[in-house]
Amino acid sequence: MNKLRVGVLGGTGMVGQRFIKILENHPWFEVKEIAASARSAGKTYGEAVEGRWKLEGEVPALVRDLVIRDISDVQTIADNVDFVLSAVNMSKDEIRAIEEQYAKTETPVVSNNSAHRWTPDVPMIIPEINPEHAEIIPMQKKRLGTTRGFIAVKPNCSIQAYTPALNAWKEYEPYQAVVSTYQAISGAGKTFRDWPEMEGNIIPYISGEEEKSEKEPLKIWGHIEGDRIVPADNIVITSQCIRVPVLYGHTATAFVNFRKKPSKEELIGKLRDYSGEPQRLKLPSAPKQFIQYLEDDDRPQVAKDVYFENGMGVSFGRLRPDTLFDWKFVGLAHNTMRGAAGGAVECAELLTAKGYIEHK
Repeated sequence: MNKLRVGVLGGTGMVGQRFIKILENHPWFEVKEIAASARSAGKTYGEAVEGRWKLEGEVPALVRDLVIRDISDVQTIADNVDFVLSAVNMSKDEIRAIEEQYAKTETPVVSNNSAHRWTPDVPMIIPEINPEHAEIIPMQKKRLGTTRGFIAVKPNCSIQAYTPALNAWKEYEPYQAVVSTYQAISGAGKTFRDWPEMEGNIIPYISGEEEKSEKEPLKIWGHIEGDRIVPADNIVITSQCIRVPVLYGHTATAFVNFRKKPSKEELIGKLRDYSGEPQRLKLPSAPKQFIQYLEDDDRPQVAKDVYFENGMGVSFGRLRPDTLFDWKFVGLAHNTMRGAAGGAVECAELLTAKGYIEHK
């Protein structure tokens, strides 16, 4: 296969580094450009991340000597790539503006950032859950005045630890959920070396996370109406989000009420049998098994389960009746693989398979 050329925007940060690592031996995609802030521009990638490489293993040799461009050099980067993956560290207004600039050069943008998640004609996709939302892209192109350029985003990393279960159970009509997420420090782009005060500590607040946890699943479960995605209104979610001293893996505890009353066996069966478009299409990053249910009372655990299906699978356990709600359970998802860079790469694969991303 003649690989598609990829640019990584924000390639020196933690999610950008994860993009680089995932794409090292990707069968469909090849990194041709890396962009970052003006202070990194002109350096080789190896120089720019020296002492700042946050992942396991070495900086991939294929990009070590690639010279970083200034992220504002939009046209030069666009001329050399077929699409970009975005993980830039700027204000939301700046991110919205620059991602639209790239899209208007006829370069598709698949973004890890939150800036465009509530733009009504930008699809926010978990490929196993709402691949049909890609069908809004022609309407977005009409607004942007493009023929191939558009923006697609992936949702917040922490919602991946409970939304897949609620989606698997949609036929039982969940209508209320109380969710608490226990989020790894890498979700803030940190390691323990960067953030030693997190060792042995818990912080009961993460800016913006609770609103994302409550609202983003509603857009994912929404429907296309004309030129916009209308969020679902048949479920209410309330949440608390807590930072915990874990490097990778967001854990969630959830309490759910259903309009229909499923049995435990029915709920577990729906989880284990769940499969989506990425599995049918055999996308390169897609886990063979998207969801696993673990019977042991002490699972899922970060130490044992966060790398299920190379970090692209989601783990659930401790499903049991509740005294106030119908059922409660625990979920776990790898926040930089399934939740961030891996999920965005899988989204790019889905959009490629559906013909939205192609060679220029």
